[in-house]
Amino acid sequence: EKLGINIELVNLGGGFGIPYRPEENIIDVKAVGAGIHEIYKELITNKNLGAVRVVTECGRYITGPSGLLFTRVVHRKKIYKNYVGVDACMANLMRPGMYNAYHHITVVRNPDPVPGLPKKDAAMPDNSKDLITQTGVYDVVGGLCENNDKFAIDRQLNIDPQPGDVAVIHDAGAHGHSMGFNYNGKPRSAEYLYRTDGSVLQIRRAETLEDLFRTVDFKAAQTLSKPQNGHSHEPAQGGFLSSCLPLAKICGWS
Repeated sequence: EKLGINIELVNLGGGFGIPYRPEENIIDVKAVGAGIHEIYKELITNKNLGAVRVVTECGRYITGPSGLLFTRVVHRKKIYKNYVGVDACMANLMRPGMYNAYHHITVVRNPDPVPGLPKKDAAMPDNSKDLITQTGVYDVVGGLCENNDKFAIDRQLNIDPQPGDVAVIHDAGAHGHSMGFNYNGKPRSAEYLYRTDGSVLQIRRAETLEDLFRTVDFKAAQTLSKPQNGHSHEPAQGGFLSSCLPLAKICGWS
């Protein structure tokens, strides 16, 4: 009142989180709404501040649990601990590697034959987070040359993973593809929408090698080696452009 400021909107911030671990409970949105309503009456209605719009982000509450990252087990390695290598990496889901975020992982026994890999005879387990039959402790890692490219550290998995199995990484619908990147020349994966009738629709295609160079102007780079004002300007040896130009010619992009 002293400053003559009229409050039109209250932003509650970053939205609601989700339970990433099986033992965690989902937030009671109705209870949160009731609490916000009580505070609204106390701070706004009772002080005659008029109608104030209350907004918040959806956060991870809607999209987070709606996304799964499917990745194939490609390697097993036992040294001082057990490692399971998968064909996904931080390019597909950065949260675990960036700040050690927990994403539950369910291993599904080789659901489809893979050339060179025998199909397993074991029954396919339920791929829900409620499956808690524990057999071994593993680090589940990607293929980047970075020691934080890990989806899980010292994690008990539902079955002993074998090459050809599929690791289902849960709750990857928020901060997944949007946080992805192409470091190490890793194209990002396709995205599919699972419909209520059981059909599957591709909504984003997988990236290709061509996509990695799509924004590079090779024609502009080639002009660096053309004489200008009687002087020749050669690309710096060992630089990015000098390495890209031969690659572009080999791949037929120039």
